[in-house]
Amino acid sequence: MNIQKPSIPKGTRDFSRGETAERNYIFDTIRSVFSRYGYAAIETPAMENLSTLLGKYGEEGDKLLYRILDSGDPFASADFGKPLASQVCSKGLRYDLTVPFARYVVQHHGELTFPFKRFQMQPVWRADRPQKGRYREFYQCDVDVIGSPSQLCELELVQIIDTVFRRLGVRVEIRLNNRKVLTGLAEVCGCPEQVTDLTVAIDKLEKIGLDAVKAELAEKGIGQQAFPALEKVLLLTGIVQEKIAAMRQLFAASEVGLKGLDELEELFGFIRSAGIQTPVALDLSLARGLNYYTGAIFEVKALDWQIGSICGGGRYDNLTGIFGLPGMSGVGVSFGADRIYDVLKGLEKFPEGLGTSARLLFANMGAAEVAYVLPFAAALRERGIAVEVYPDSAKLRKQFEYADRQGIPFLSINGSDEAAAGKLSVKNLASGEQRSFNASDLDALSAYIETGSIC
Repeated sequence: MNIQKPSIPKGTRDFSRGETAERNYIFDTIRSVFSRYGYAAIETPAMENLSTLLGKYGEEGDKLLYRILDSGDPFASADFGKPLASQVCSKGLRYDLTVPFARYVVQHHGELTFPFKRFQMQPVWRADRPQKGRYREFYQCDVDVIGSPSQLCELELVQIIDTVFRRLGVRVEIRLNNRKVLTGLAEVCGCPEQVTDLTVAIDKLEKIGLDAVKAELAEKGIGQQAFPALEKVLLLTGIVQEKIAAMRQLFAASEVGLKGLDELEELFGFIRSAGIQTPVALDLSLARGLNYYTGAIFEVKALDWQIGSICGGGRYDNLTGIFGLPGMSGVGVSFGADRIYDVLKGLEKFPEGLGTSARLLFANMGAAEVAYVLPFAAALRERGIAVEVYPDSAKLRKQFEYADRQGIPFLSINGSDEAAAGKLSVKNLASGEQRSFNASDLDALSAYIETGSIC
């Protein structure tokens, strides 16, 4: 019999107990900040109707959608004159959490109170080429508010980003731009019908450089007459107010571009008033490739670790309109949990002891001794202390090794003498200190196990 070597698909990962504890630390931190600002959790299915997903992410995004084969025999009645995938696949794995959220809002519109504030922490899938910091299955932690055009919503998202990364101990820079500004740029460059080509290209500026961006634009049919205005914008320097003032002169004939500058000016005014601690920059090359953004766009980069964007998002005015509910403006950002994990791991920012399953292990010295300690194990658990009882009456050396490998800091060894005296013996495995407690004094025992000292 051939034995199949176990494996997982490329671009996916298993997570050990310790890694899972570290990831939960990220999720718990982000969730607590979301809740502080009044956002409530929802969940949507892993798969959506393909019609819900297609056409929402641009041409490149559509190529990365995982399509799910319909049940039954798809080839029995296939019309091979049409693309086969369109006939045998009517569902797909979600590409992000924003489009399913828009579908959710429209479907449950009558049940919701607006502005509606929600967060969602679930996996998404993209048929991308796996590489460092880029996976085919990864978690997103989305926070959105829909039903208000106010840029106080954008400010709140900046505050959330600021709070999350300060709690995680990661220095970041928040970068902002506005899609109306990019539309205005396309107008002043003389290619208003090719705004998508323009934004897709300049979004790669940091990665490939200005010359390569111009070469890509030329391939898309955007001629050299566009380059002077483009260079003037992308090479602007100075503080935010200076950049916006320079852009106003360039955009004098673009109504939509000036509207975008007005929104940026207002948002940066809010940010200054709110006293945001994290640096916030105006990045005029920031485009965010998703087609549904219409206003402010966000991107967050770690300052001390080389990796792609670890958080991003933006304002969308028309997304629910695709599903039959126009005029419902929303804005949100997504925290990339997997990339944040890589940053925290690389910078050694995880707190110690996250992977520890228990604080105390009761050694198994035999049936009678186990019967003696079981009530105390239950009582300590009721007090909120994680406790294990070793299941087998094995050699003490093996039980010591188990505690060490599991990262359990305290071991309690109790034989017939301790049981007869009504005592509990506890050893601190880090210091080697051993203490004896009256079995009736669980307060002192609990304090020692929790803190390592007796008050």
